[in-house]
Parts: sequence; structure tokens; C-alpha cells
Amino acid sequence: MNIINKLGISDEIADSIMNEAVKKAKKLGIKVSIAIVDEGGELKAFKRMDGAPILTIQIAIDKAWTSVSFGIPTHEWYSMLKDNPPLAMGFPKVPRLIIFGGGFPIIYKGQVIGGIGVSGGTAEQDMEIAQYALRIIPKE
Repeated sequence: MNIINKLGISDEIADSIMNEAVKKAKKLGIKVSIAIVDEGGELKAFKRMDGAPILTIQIAIDKAWTSVSFGIPTHEWYSMLKDNPPLAMGFPKVPRLIIFGGGFPIIYKGQVIGGIGVSGGTAEQDMEIAQYALRIIPKE
């Protein structure tokens, strides 16, 4: 019998990613919500910056969940769905699925250990914030 050994995101790493995301959002002059989920898609850390719209709360959480669920950034979904009618009809009915930018898997040593979702700016700004924050994850 084989046992699977999985890596997971620690409180320390989640907090560090969160701090970096807030720092970048402030540099860009926007107010966002930031969600970090663990490898199972469960909320690990969350922050709604003062003044961030209420709707950004659920969108950030769902972006993080979407990215960890398949291990791909949320912005990649649109290109997979747009020319595939069966997928385009079915996948948008999946609750919580977000197909625009701002969600990224958190990958360490080739394993998805969590996800980050940012909401409040344009899709490009949300992506920029998430990518900036993720630069602190060691490559190995």
C-alpha cells in the first residue's frame, strides 16, 4: 500500500503572500480583496482592504478556489472554453468557477500547495498583484 505525501501551505507563507499582495495593491493605488486557500481549496487567509467593494470578497475567494481546483491560473479558462461548445455550455454552470484573471495556483516543488485570488482592480491589475505576491515562493 502506498501513502501519498502532500505538501501544504503554512500560516507563515500565507501571511507573507498576503503582505506582499497588499503592498503591491497599495503601490497601484487600488483596494482589493485577497484570498489564499490551501491545497484542498479551503480558505487559509483573507483580507479585504479598507474601501474594497463588498462583491470582491466572494470573487477573490472563488478565484483562489478555481486556481487550486485544476492547478491553472483563472485567466487560462477563457481560451479553453471559447472554442469548445460543450465545455463552454457546461463549465460556466460549475458554481464558483471564475474564468477571468486574478487567480493563480501556489506551486512549490511541482505540487499545488494552495491558491491565491485577488479581486478589486482590472483583471490585469489583479493578476499583477497575485504574481508579485507569488514571487516569494521558493522555486525549490
